[in-house]
Amino acid sequence: MTTTTTATVTPSAGTAPAGPRASWAAVLALAGFEARRLLTRLPVLLAFAVYAGWTVWRTRTSFEGFPALQDADRATQTAPLLVGLAVLLSVNQAVLRSRRYDTGRHFAVLVLPPWHRTVAHLLSLVPAVLLVAVCVGGQFGWEALKPGAVGNGSPGELLAGPLSVLLLGTLGVLFARLFASAFAAPLLLVVLFSFSMFAAMPQDGDAIRWLMPVVGEYSTRTLPSELLGRPAAWHALYLAGLALSVALAAVLVSGEGAGARSGSGDGSGPGRVLRGRFVGNRGVHAGLVGAVALTLLGAVTQAGGVPAETEEARMRYSTTPQDLQKCSERDGTTYCAFPEWTPRTDDWAEVVDRVRSLAGDAVRDRPLVVRQRVEARYGLAGDAAMTPLTDPNQVSVGTTWGGNRVPEFAVAVAGVLVTGKEAEASVMCDGRLVTVMWLALAGGAEPMADLSRIRVDDSTSGAAIVISETEPLSMTAAHTELVRELLERPREEVGAKVTAHWAELTTPEVTTDRTAHLLGLDAPEEADECGE
Repeated sequence: MTTTTTATVTPSAGTAPAGPRASWAAVLALAGFEARRLLTRLPVLLAFAVYAGWTVWRTRTSFEGFPALQDADRATQTAPLLVGLAVLLSVNQAVLRSRRYDTGRHFAVLVLPPWHRTVAHLLSLVPAVLLVAVCVGGQFGWEALKPGAVGNGSPGELLAGPLSVLLLGTLGVLFARLFASAFAAPLLLVVLFSFSMFAAMPQDGDAIRWLMPVVGEYSTRTLPSELLGRPAAWHALYLAGLALSVALAAVLVSGEGAGARSGSGDGSGPGRVLRGRFVGNRGVHAGLVGAVALTLLGAVTQAGGVPAETEEARMRYSTTPQDLQKCSERDGTTYCAFPEWTPRTDDWAEVVDRVRSLAGDAVRDRPLVVRQRVEARYGLAGDAAMTPLTDPNQVSVGTTWGGNRVPEFAVAVAGVLVTGKEAEASVMCDGRLVTVMWLALAGGAEPMADLSRIRVDDSTSGAAIVISETEPLSMTAAHTELVRELLERPREEVGAKVTAHWAELTTPEVTTDRTAHLLGLDAPEEADECGE
């Protein structure tokens, strides 16, 4: 007689019990696996390489080394969209992987139901989003650490880039759950591109364009941070709410909660039953309602336009800047700047002192007022020139600096030293213009290069318009010829003649030929008619 012995095997203490805890641990494990695959996909690697390379190359010389941080934060928004598009395509392909390789039927024996796998794919987006956030922070930090940085950045503007990547990634997951075709994601990109082109067109209001992830401003003007009027915080809330809504919608259409267990395969396609699509955990439904509410709150609030108090502040900054500025006196010159720009007065003073040192003794110690001005009444979209100041011995300076702005400011200082008023210097077209241009350019490190930079056509010959923060000057071909000859001669030699003949060189009656004679030059061969 054979005796059968039954042995009882006790699970080891290290074995994880089955249940919700084990299920969510599997979700996190799958999310980590998919995150690694996502970051190593060729489109994502190329996108990050281009993004990082472009950011480093551009930031080295951006804003000519003198960034306003309220502009620098917006400069971080566009490039992450490239990463977002790559993430959208890659995560869409990851979700559809089981259909491509016909392994969906094997998921029926796994612990994870379809909606858990969708959650894992959504969580796999987090490392890519965080990496973009690190890049955005690095770019903005680089700008903020530049010695010439001024102003204040906005956290809402800095969040736009990472949140755009998150939104595009969740759209990739949702479309994979809605459409089994691999062509759905490329078609989505076409739709998004078309909508972005439509939204970028001029509109009567801002409501449509603020529905896009990134809202740029096509302007060369820099405004004080309190005058921007951009609803950056509300836009960040809108993007976060929209990304969360799309993510929860992807979970719902995967078949979340208990209802999903009645489906089959990977929870997508014909095998999924309606009950599995829409019935399940009430928390997910409640979360989706809350996310949609946040999205609507952000969307409606961001479309409210520029607040009335911002419009009033823009008017004050544009018409009565003296009431808002801090002034300091240095070597006979008073520098008045808006609060965010007070560190920049040292750079202005360097240019003023350089121009003064070349002027005649009669005006070398003349008291000047350098007043910062901005035309903010038209917002960031406006590029209108400021009207010249009519008060004696006052010079306008703008809110941007570096590059061409330096010789432009030098021309403004020289014009006031020669004519006495900025308004008179702006309409000058006689021999005094030669003296003004020499004073402005001769003290620079690269006088001929500066002459090219301040002219609209970047030329050093012929007639041209000289760029200015206020009304531009008009140089005739004769003026250009004489200025070029003076800049090629030793500075001390020309400076002695300018000082000796200062009174006649700065009279309104002096002609270009007479100026050439006083400075030891032959009469110009080029034409001397203003407006050419």
